[in-house]
Amino acid sequence: MSSSLMTDFLRQSGGAAVIDGGLATELERHGADLNDPLWSAKCLLTSPHLIRQVHLDYLEAGADILISASYQATIQGFEAKGFSREESETMLRRSVEIAREARDMYFERCSKSSCDSVTDDRILKHRPILVAASVGSYGAYLADGSEYSGNYGDAITVETLKDFHRRRVQVLVESAPDLIAFETIPNKIEAQAYAELLEEENIKIPAWFSFNSKDGVNVVSGDSLLECASIAESCKRVVSVGINCTPPRFISGLILIIKKR
Repeated sequence: MSSSLMTDFLRQSGGAAVIDGGLATELERHGADLNDPLWSAKCLLTSPHLIRQVHLDYLEAGADILISASYQATIQGFEAKGFSREESETMLRRSVEIAREARDMYFERCSKSSCDSVTDDRILKHRPILVAASVGSYGAYLADGSEYSGNYGDAITVETLKDFHRRRVQVLVESAPDLIAFETIPNKIEAQAYAELLEEENIKIPAWFSFNSKDGVNVVSGDSLLECASIAESCKRVVSVGINCTPPRFISGLILIIKKR
């Protein structure tokens, strides 16, 4: 069912789909102060209307997939700021709800337009639009840059990472996104943790894995991208694999490595 959803979506999108762009930079352009360990997720507390506006901006720029403002949103991160478990889970849900609200608002604007229109400054066009719930890496929660090194220390295991991410993934899935986007995966053990978690929780929503690299061959930890792609391929819940937070000159070669699996 997961593969069918993506196949149908891509067919309706003409064979390729456009993902939205950076969230934090656009939030800052709208005046948000993100100097906080929660980064863009801070706006879930202070200015959710700005998140909704950025989602709308991207849809009017032609994006076909919206990624929720949950990359840096973790239950543990919210609790460290003094919020209860219930409040933390509510904010996670809101990240997906806001993206869905933006999609509904966009469709309403399209309906009020006499016909599909494309101008120099915005696109109002009825088309398939998916909402992807973002899951940032354990390193993103640490807010120490380790999602760009993949160095979590010897004490962190696949089981540790599954325990860290499990409830977060459950809550995001309950929020009814179309996809789960595991982003900026820096090492093999986190890819393995995600794959096992998807199977153990019997997640029905399709997922994508997105890795980052700094040498054009391996993920940032030095683990083989080919091995990471093999882990993704072994999980029937994963319908797409990609690259993010990586120098553009490496993208083509990295995609070719992934395609081998």
